[in-house]
Amino acid sequence: MIEAGRWLIIANGLAGIVALYRHFFRSANPTTVALSLLLLVLVLAANWGLRYAVVASIAATAVFNFFFLPPINTFTIADTQNWVALFAFLATSIFASHLSNRIREETAEANARRREADMLYRLGRQLLQPENVAQLLNFIPSSVATAFDSPAVALYVCDRDRIYLSDPKRLPLPVAPATGVGMGGAQVSTLRSGSPAPASDSDPTRASLLHALREAMLQPLFRPAPDGQPTAIPLHIGVRPSGSLLIEAATLSRETMEALSGLVSMSIERAQALENSARSEAAQESERLRTALLDSVTHELRTPLTSIKASVTALLSQQALDDASRTELLTVIDEESDRLNHLIEQAVEMAQLDANKVHLELRPQPIAPIIHEAVDQFQAECRAAHQPRDIRIALSATLPEILADAAWIHKVLANLIGNAIKYSPASQPIFVSADRQGSMLAVSVADRGAGIDPQEQEMIFDKFYRGQDHRQRVSGTGMGLAISRAIVNAHHGAITLTSQVGHGSVFTFTLPLAR
Repeated sequence: MIEAGRWLIIANGLAGIVALYRHFFRSANPTTVALSLLLLVLVLAANWGLRYAVVASIAATAVFNFFFLPPINTFTIADTQNWVALFAFLATSIFASHLSNRIREETAEANARRREADMLYRLGRQLLQPENVAQLLNFIPSSVATAFDSPAVALYVCDRDRIYLSDPKRLPLPVAPATGVGMGGAQVSTLRSGSPAPASDSDPTRASLLHALREAMLQPLFRPAPDGQPTAIPLHIGVRPSGSLLIEAATLSRETMEALSGLVSMSIERAQALENSARSEAAQESERLRTALLDSVTHELRTPLTSIKASVTALLSQQALDDASRTELLTVIDEESDRLNHLIEQAVEMAQLDANKVHLELRPQPIAPIIHEAVDQFQAECRAAHQPRDIRIALSATLPEILADAAWIHKVLANLIGNAIKYSPASQPIFVSADRQGSMLAVSVADRGAGIDPQEQEMIFDKFYRGQDHRQRVSGTGMGLAISRAIVNAHHGAITLTSQVGHGSVFTFTLPLAR
């Protein structure tokens, strides 16, 4: 129907030009008529192709001879020059049609390459999103199908010997499936979209797909697919075949196939490299933490164990000790045992928080009793040690309730207040305050100690890290702030530090308000 309409338009165009110059512009010379006919031929070649233009050229030559070259209204040519003009017109129209058609085809090809380049660019951006190899392999088929508007894409990875599908209900098979085996068979339809399928030969449908993917992986060149067949693209990492892609209902140029192969292969290789790098960093971090833990625990265990051992030895070897000396040695044993118990409790808490095995009993409650309880505990301990400290509390009477576990928040305050006592002079006060900040309640513990160097402030919350200037002078494990951060994070809050060397530090943590 469309083709018949085009031929009718060509016939009407030729008839219109003849009528125009025979009835309205009778004084026009043959050159003007020839150029008008040539213009019609060029328009046809540019829009409909060479086939229509060549036929129109021959018809225009006949019309030009019959109506405009003397003798008029006959196909006879009396003058030799008119023969030359006629054949020059025919040759010019056909050659110009060829050039116009060639430009049309090259323009269409350039537009197709541009569209494919845009598709590859969008696909490349999408393939940067997955964070690991497994997620990427599940993501590639659906992304390629979306980018190239394909109904089905299959990815085969030889290292894992698995097939990944964009649509589990449709396989891009190179041949029709075996009789009696449908696309929606049990082994196919139970897979999730993009999920991997074992490269098994038990299903004839899947066996055909697997055979095609393995053949595609081993083909040395990129060849366009025959009509009705999916496009097969081999994947290589370096010179080693790594897998293949089958893309249904997609016509791709050789250059696009090569670019797509390189893009997918590099994405997989990049994800694998990132995973290997992450594993290496994790192993190094684990080794660093293990070493730090051993150093910290060894040092912290040795001190109380040495005191306990010395006290017990003195009690056993010196039978004539008076009651005061005996009581003093027993007090040392009791205190150092408490210190050991505290160290072990911190290690257990840190392990539980890291493993997310801590159950928080979150409920609405005021922050003031928790703060007063923690402050009263430390003031009592300081008085018992004959080293009283000035701890000042500044709380508003209208503070809203928080959603928190009181026992764990008490541990956070105990760690922060304990650090303020250890790292600030006994003559300087410690300030504990709380204030509302939007939907959170901020609790701050401030001291007027030596402060923390800016280079160390980012690491101060790391496990087992202790400040360079204090690790030899003040005992500690380096776990208190790490535990505090883990507890606050578990409450969906945050803990921050503001410090200036020589002026002190302010630790602030936030907790969500009860609703």
